Amino acid sequence: MNPRLLRVAGPVILIAVSLIAVVAGLAYGGGAAEVQLADPGPVVRWGLPIATVLVNLSAATLVGSLVLALFALPAGERPFEIALDTASIGAAVFTIAAATTGYLTFLNVLNAKPTLDAVFGQQLGRFLVESPLGQAWLITTIAGAVLTVLTFAVRSWIPTLFVAILALASLIPMGTQGHAGTEASHNAAVISLVLHIIAAAVWLGGLVLLVVVRPAMSRRQLQSVLLRYSSIALVAFVVVAVSGTVRASITLLDVSNLFSTYGFLVLVKVAALLAMGVLGAWYRRRLISRMADEPGSRRFWGILTLELVFMGVASGAAAALARTAPPVEAPLVGQTPAEVLTGSPLPPELTLERWFTAWDVDLLWAFVVAFALFFYLAGVWRLHRRGDAWPIHRTVMWTLGMLGVFWVTSGPINVYQDYLFSMHMIGHMLLSMAIPLLLVTGAPVTLAARAIRKRDDGTRGGREWILWAVHNPVAKVLTNPYVAAGLFIGSLWAFYYTDLFRWSLYDHVGHIWMVAHFLVTGYLFVLSLVGIDPVPYRLPYPMRLLVLIAIMAMHAFFGIAIMMNSGLMVAEWFGAMGRTWGATPLQDQYVGGGVAWSVGEIPTLILAITVAIQWSRSDERQQKRRDRHVDRVGDLELDAYNEELARMAERDARVAARQRG
Repeated sequence: MNPRLLRVAGPVILIAVSLIAVVAGLAYGGGAAEVQLADPGPVVRWGLPIATVLVNLSAATLVGSLVLALFALPAGERPFEIALDTASIGAAVFTIAAATTGYLTFLNVLNAKPTLDAVFGQQLGRFLVESPLGQAWLITTIAGAVLTVLTFAVRSWIPTLFVAILALASLIPMGTQGHAGTEASHNAAVISLVLHIIAAAVWLGGLVLLVVVRPAMSRRQLQSVLLRYSSIALVAFVVVAVSGTVRASITLLDVSNLFSTYGFLVLVKVAALLAMGVLGAWYRRRLISRMADEPGSRRFWGILTLELVFMGVASGAAAALARTAPPVEAPLVGQTPAEVLTGSPLPPELTLERWFTAWDVDLLWAFVVAFALFFYLAGVWRLHRRGDAWPIHRTVMWTLGMLGVFWVTSGPINVYQDYLFSMHMIGHMLLSMAIPLLLVTGAPVTLAARAIRKRDDGTRGGREWILWAVHNPVAKVLTNPYVAAGLFIGSLWAFYYTDLFRWSLYDHVGHIWMVAHFLVTGYLFVLSLVGIDPVPYRLPYPMRLLVLIAIMAMHAFFGIAIMMNSGLMVAEWFGAMGRTWGATPLQDQYVGGGVAWSVGEIPTLILAITVAIQWSRSDERQQKRRDRHVDRVGDLELDAYNEELARMAERDARVAARQRG
């Protein structure tokens, strides 16, 4: 197909197939059927899922264009400009579609009849400001408007990076309002849906950008961009497949429900996903390398067009699924105090056995751990194949650290931390103090700098972005030993003695922030004192030990302060669980303070011992260098002395010869 014709035909095909798929899915699944009571009307019943399709497609165009531009296109050149223009168009459509969807959602939920009087406007305003569903669409619409302006304004690397982060964040409210908060497995459903939306957007949006940017690139440039996009698409495929499976299992509850109307639409999505995976693998292995010849190029773009068709089918089926009743109503929570607060029933008493058998996998952190292990081991393998050595103990430490992250975020600590303050504190201590010791020893930045290929075509890949993150001015401030120590100990007090602690309990987004924050602050603190990864400045060894002693003292004081606290922290949460086993909430809080005071000091003590050992080894190395210098100087002095003796003997011989003459 002609490149300029495909630039228009590709998006048209995607939109047309998506609309056909959503209409067919609604007709088959009954998602737009008339409601017996409080029917919002056919315009809302059919218009809401169609508007949702447009939201999804425009969001994908926005996000995918930005991500692919950052990873595969050189800034300042025409393809990069086209990518940002495409993102800005996607953002504009996203804003309008989100506003329309929010308005139709209001009409659907409240069965309101549009009028021009003040009462209707007041109802709409209260819905957007006071209800979680309305707030989600209001935030999404505002974010879309801001992104529309920003994507028109920015044209360089770093501003585009921050715009891309904002664009990814704008998709989160869409995922949080896709699962009822009164249903069981609420957190798992929300996280799986958010990951599914983000990964699908990156995948689909990158594909759209390839079609749009094709006429502005040579075949050689396009070939490299396609290879980089296929790497992004592979990661997105894995995330979409796993998160979609988790999401479907939560809704279907049983495999037999796949044969229901809802299950059939799920199978349509699965079939489209598998078809796209097969096509992606085919053109990555067989067709991209043949882009230089015309037949290979025509076949590739034909396959790409077919992939857009399957993308449209999946997008339309997803919107239809959102309006189709599942075969089995998900079990409602709210029977017990624990279910009202956490969305899950109270777990059984914590015994020794359940330290090994209790699991509640957090999908987000499972992906983080899996990809971190995969890319690290892939880097080690690449060095091995190249003939370069990488210390085995660094690989072991990184692996243990990542497995520790998974155990804390998905094991017994994650199961019980909402019910026991002491378990929450154990998780905190491990995330901020023990696990960073292992991760810093793994030296991931040094490995990335050695293993990832350097780009020389003006684009930025993983190596370039990692090194930028390490050497930018903000990183230099954060890795300053005094700043890192202040963040480490200051955030400890600020978290537990402000509403941040309450936010992390009531909102799963707050919980994710908590885990990430403690990991990052702990990592920065350890990195500022030890490790081989580069930092702008490290203190002399005596000062490092003094900083550690001060941190240990303030940490111990924090633990004692919690133990001496006569009131219960977040009493309406820990004190209202209805738990009848184990220690009382106040006694358990006392135990948690003891954990912070005693167990929490062990990693700091290990860090102090590590610094002391490095100090002694540093002294030994300096002494050896001095000895070698003395040896070299001594040899030079001896050579000079011998030369002087030779000159004196020669002079005496000349004097004696003159006297004889």
